[in-house]
Amino acid sequence: MAHAPQPHTPLPAAPGHGHHASAEDEYLFQPKGAGHEHSDASVWIIVKFGLWLAISAVVISGGMGLLYGLFVKQSEETTAEYPLAVGQEHRLPAGARLQQFPVNEHVEFRRREEDVLQKYGWVDKETGVVRMPIADAMKQAVERGLPARAPQPVAPPDPAAAPVPQDAAPAQTPGMMPADSSSGRTMERRRQ
Repeated sequence: MAHAPQPHTPLPAAPGHGHHASAEDEYLFQPKGAGHEHSDASVWIIVKFGLWLAISAVVISGGMGLLYGLFVKQSEETTAEYPLAVGQEHRLPAGARLQQFPVNEHVEFRRREEDVLQKYGWVDKETGVVRMPIADAMKQAVERGLPARAPQPVAPPDPAAAPVPQDAAPAQTPGMMPADSSSGRTMERRRQ
């Protein structure tokens, strides 16, 4: 049963220009012959875009499904990854080796360290290096004194040169700075 087309019922006529209660009332009435603007967007281009989008979604989904099936098939194959390991089962790593008696081991460690610090013994018998108790080593250092570096010989002053006052700073050579490794006792040339 076909329906008869309904006659177009026109919208109420728009009141005259400037007779709207608000700015939005102007858009309540549609003038005759009004539709979408053909110059702004082409409907056919929008429809083509939608079709290509749907087709590409189907193709990509199908490709992903085939790829997933291929991966499942490869994972089910029983080919050994390492041919030499075919007869071996998967080995687990060795278990953790924990200290059985940590307190006793710590006491034994401290005892060995105290023996090294407090008793005489050989460090290297071939070269004649020995170790001695700390207290004896300190007494010996006080009796003999600590080794010192020999003082640098000072050149006699040139009599022709002008006398230098005692409190004057040493002359600085351009580009020379105190060396870091000598705590400032020697000078070295540095690039700026």
